[in-house]
Amino acid sequence: MKGYFAIGRVLGAMAGIIAFIAAYIYCIAAYGFLSGFDPGWLPSVIPAAIAGPAVNLLLWSPVLILLALLTYIALKNSN
Repeated sequence: MKGYFAIGRVLGAMAGIIAFIAAYIYCIAAYGFLSGFDPGWLPSVIPAAIAGPAVNLLLWSPVLILLALLTYIALKNSN
């Protein structure tokens, strides 16, 4: 059971980092380099703070169940 929660933490951290970087790049692109680079980290923290825990606690286990189901169906139909 420890491994199950460890996978969620890793995927949640990755999702948070990706959300932060994507929002930061959006701030720079939308507001220009000078206006988006320096204060852009502040609004970028908000989607990262939402995406990280959401993936960690809620979203990755249904994806894991769906992946296991699709793998079972693929292996069953391959024979």
